[in-house]
This record gives sequence, C-alpha cells and structure tokens, in this order.
Amino acid sequence: MTVRARHAFTIAAICGLVHAAVSVYWALGGTALLATLGQTILSAVGDRIWLLWPVAAVKALVAVLPLVFDRTGWPPITRALALLAGAVLVVWGGTNTIVGNLVLSGIITPAGGYDRQAMIGHAWLWDPLFLIWGLALLGGLWLTRVSTRRTAMITSV
Repeated sequence: MTVRARHAFTIAAICGLVHAAVSVYWALGGTALLATLGQTILSAVGDRIWLLWPVAAVKALVAVLPLVFDRTGWPPITRALALLAGAVLVVWGGTNTIVGNLVLSGIITPAGGYDRQAMIGHAWLWDPLFLIWGLALLGGLWLTRVSTRRTAMITSV
C-alpha cells in the first residue's frame, strides 16, 4: 500500500470512528448534540436507545476494516462491499449536505418548515462527515486497486 492510500484509509477511519464514538456516547445517555439529529429521528428512536450499540459497531467496523484488510489482504467480497459502502456514504452525505445548505440558505423552502438546529447539524456536521468518510474510503480503494494492465504484466513475466 502506498502512503497516500494509508492516509486516505486513515482519514476514512477517523471520520467513521467519530460517528461511532458519538453513537456510543448517546447510547450511554449523553445528550450533547442530540438536537442536531432532529425531532423526527429522536422520536423514531424513542426508548429504543439500545439500537445505537449495533449502529456504533457497524460504523466502527466499516471505519477500521479497510485499514486492516489493506495490510492483511482483502477477503474476496469485502473490497466490493467497501466500494458499495463508500458510494453510499458519498451519495448520502453529499446529497444531504447540499440539500441542507440549500434549505438553510432559503433556496429550498420545505412546505412544513424545518428544525433549524437539526438542519445545521446535518448540513454542517453529520452529512459532511459522511461525505468525507466516503470520499476518503473510495480514494483509498482507488489508490490500492490492481489494474488489469498491471495484472497482465505480472502474469506474463
């Protein structure tokens, strides 16, 4: 692995671990930044706060496993799953960052109004963090790809 790929996977891991750590903090009863989620999400979770534990575990695994696999080798399906995860993170984070900022700027006006604290949290914190996580993950995967040309050169030797 190149130094650039290691840096990309490290940035991705940091972003994912920040998300995971905040989920653990909330699962333990912490309340800071809860308003940045919005009442809709908080109402949906309700008294099922225990759901944050598996959410945190998945976030941590998706954050750390690319670093591990890049040192030990990618099991057959994991690289494809990492590509899918990176794409989902970029689309989700990018779309919600853009839409959130359009709402905050007044370009988009939701019919039923919106929760300003939650919109700020999503537009300026959570969704940009998803976007950076996904971009860094995809960047690391791109930098560590095995091109068909390189594979052909290796097998012809």
